Amino acid sequence: MPRLTITQTRSEIRSNPHQKGTLEALGLGKRGRRVERDDSPQLQGQLRVVTHLVEVEEA
Repeated sequence: MPRLTITQTRSEIRSNPHQKGTLEALGLGKRGRRVERDDSPQLQGQLRVVTHLVEVEEA
């Protein structure tokens, strides 16, 4: 299963609570934080919610 590197590039300040919760579930919350996750359908759904706040790369 491929690994994805997810970096938060924008602040969550003006985001709705659903998007803030998704960032927290991903392990993000501050600009510049970076996490690695295994790609899965659940992760793809989470990324779809916050696509405007994060940058995704294959690790």
